[in-house]
Amino acid sequence: MSTRTTSIRRAREADIGGLSRVFDAAWREAYRGIIPGVSLEKLISARGRPWWRAALSRGRPIAVLDTGETIVGYAAYGRARSRALGADGEVDELYLLPEYQGVGLGRRLFKAVRNDLADHGLGRLGVWTLEDNIRAAAFYESLGGTQGPLVPDRIAGITLAKVGYIFT
Repeated sequence: MSTRTTSIRRAREADIGGLSRVFDAAWREAYRGIIPGVSLEKLISARGRPWWRAALSRGRPIAVLDTGETIVGYAAYGRARSRALGADGEVDELYLLPEYQGVGLGRRLFKAVRNDLADHGLGRLGVWTLEDNIRAAAFYESLGGTQGPLVPDRIAGITLAKVGYIFT
């Protein structure tokens, strides 16, 4: 019998390879057909080891979800970066490997991040997703998020609409 422990903890430099692997797989799965192929591949390739090393040193929290010794998801979060979102705290990114989606791990990761933000006085939480990312919208709505602002965003040289979801 195999016993696997699933845990959520702060990311560290040894996690860079796992973070990159999750980002690559999740972005290809989530944004294929939304962000044009060449642009999507350029965005993914820009997230190499140097990018992740810099992200970890910036001080904005990144939580990893690991099962056994494998990182299967992560969330980057902190104080809201834009007033347009209308929130105190923000989840910048929340991604899981595609094969780990739909089994409750994303909910667990979101709840942990939300609790951490609340513990730091950031109770009104927001998250952005591309308007055409129907799965992400359904995920945030299932967690109790209400649709907020709709704004244009420039991604890889093209303009795409993004929508904010607010949690109070």
